[in-house]
Amino acid sequence: MQQGPADPAGEPASTPVSAGVGPWPGGPDAWPADPHYDPELLEHGDRRNVVDRYRYWRMDAIVADLDRTRHPFHVAIENWQHDMNIGSIVRSANAFAADTVHIIGRRRWNKRGAMVTDRYQHVAHHDDVAGFAAWARDAALPVIAVDNVPGAVPIEAFAWPERCVLLFGQEGPGLSPEAVDAASAVVEITQFGSTRSINASAAAAVAMHSWVLSHAELPGR
Repeated sequence: MQQGPADPAGEPASTPVSAGVGPWPGGPDAWPADPHYDPELLEHGDRRNVVDRYRYWRMDAIVADLDRTRHPFHVAIENWQHDMNIGSIVRSANAFAADTVHIIGRRRWNKRGAMVTDRYQHVAHHDDVAGFAAWARDAALPVIAVDNVPGAVPIEAFAWPERCVLLFGQEGPGLSPEAVDAASAVVEITQFGSTRSINASAAAAVAMHSWVLSHAELPGR
């Protein structure tokens, strides 16, 4: 696949040349005066992975606008083994407008799967489960663990709190015992095939969308 050049906002050249939009038609004299717009993007085009309403906007302006409408759920991920899924979970959190993503454990995480969405998504770090649990208590946010373990509630039968933290473990081992103990409820995603579990990033997306169906204002509703 032919790759496009890095755009003026500094995003990597990981999108096709046809992605995004070119320079604003008409040249500088036709540029909008709205301060949301970035002169560099207006001049050179916007190849970023953003929805059309944010085309040509400055990154800080996009973050500020997202902050007005972020949902009151958070996402937390244990990071003991440098799981490749973390980036994809951050990307899904951005897509579903989660408030903040919390990384528990190692501070460094593989950002490749995030596809630069971490620039628009609030990300916090906690050294261990105890520190994360203390933060959640102080914020009065119930922790809802998502894992296929004995005693878990099927996701179809679970009533998501509007304000909560969705906690995910790593690919393979799942959540640590400490993380399960810190949760006020454990939810499992119902499966029908032969595999024991689904990919961690896929499970996170399913759980976030389940919360959205319960609490978000959806088009057409």
